[in-house]
Amino acid sequence: MKFFPLIWSNLFRRKVRTLFTVLSIVIAFMLFNYLSAVRVAFSMGVDVAGSDRLTLIHKVSFIQLLPVSYKERILAVDGVDAATHLTWFGGVYQEPRNFFAQFAVEPEGYLDMYPEFLLSDEAKARWFGDRTGAVVGRTLADRYDWEVGDRIPLQGTIWRTQSGDTWEFTIDGIYDGSEQGTDTTQFLFHNAYLDEANSQGRGMVGWYLIRVADSDQAVAVSSVIDERFANSPFETKTSTEQAFVQAFASQIGDIGAMMTAILTAVLFTILLVSANTMGQSVRERTSELAVLKTLGFTNPRVLSLVLIESVSLAVVGGGIGLGLSWFIISQGDPTGGFLPAFFVPPRDLAIAVGLIFFLGIASGILPGIQAVRLRIVDALRRA
Repeated sequence: MKFFPLIWSNLFRRKVRTLFTVLSIVIAFMLFNYLSAVRVAFSMGVDVAGSDRLTLIHKVSFIQLLPVSYKERILAVDGVDAATHLTWFGGVYQEPRNFFAQFAVEPEGYLDMYPEFLLSDEAKARWFGDRTGAVVGRTLADRYDWEVGDRIPLQGTIWRTQSGDTWEFTIDGIYDGSEQGTDTTQFLFHNAYLDEANSQGRGMVGWYLIRVADSDQAVAVSSVIDERFANSPFETKTSTEQAFVQAFASQIGDIGAMMTAILTAVLFTILLVSANTMGQSVRERTSELAVLKTLGFTNPRVLSLVLIESVSLAVVGGGIGLGLSWFIISQGDPTGGFLPAFFVPPRDLAIAVGLIFFLGIASGILPGIQAVRLRIVDALRRA
């Protein structure tokens, strides 16, 4: 572009001012990307939850157990394609601060319910045939440097064995996720092992996962299932997996609203900083703008030069900010594996790019209009 040298010289007329403005924009968009990743982490996979999966829990409380016999009655409901159950274990590995999700599951049924969990055929065969075996997610395995064949003791805090409170498992496989956002922080083992070895009785499970044949009929099928168990000692509450995960995440708070409020305040502040920078820059160049108009620069061209200058500031600062935040986020979960997902969705990245250009245009439009309205005679008189 033939006017690039002019724009470049204007940007670096006040080097320190330009530098601090760019740094402010860098920090703003680093924060935008990082908070987007935090929002995804605390939404606990709402965006990737299956639309054809239902979650059935006890009507009174999530922690209340349900009879294992409910599975056959659930499968008998029209529209139900598959069903399996899982139970929260809540054990401790080495010390209480080592928290991660542990579930007693039906191995075949659970993997069938979650095809996004990628486990080799050899690992599946090992796990299916090993009653005290377990499979763990890649993130969790990396967190503790676990490998296939390792013996892992877990101290039971809810479930105790008939001989004590230490449970031992052998890692038979490590699963990966087929898509970004898949939870690879879980520790999965045989429900049969829990059912036989625990000292609190048999035949009870935590909750059920159900896959429906038609996701459009998920709500109707949920109602039929709950009606089937109405007025029983173990009444149920069934909802889509997305609704269940969202409700669970909401116990922490409305993360989305909090992130939006923080980012709105930050971006509004940066907008004021950038607009002030551009306003000062235009005021300092009053005589130069008058000369440009004298030489035949039209009002649209003068406005374009100012807007290109402001957009350039925003693009440089925003681009550096997004790049740095991407590098930091790509290093993985900062908690070391506590968060099931930590990444920036493509949608949020697209929003960030849009905000960069919005910031550039919004911060330059008023100074640009002032430059357009500038009268040559008045400008030369001030000079």
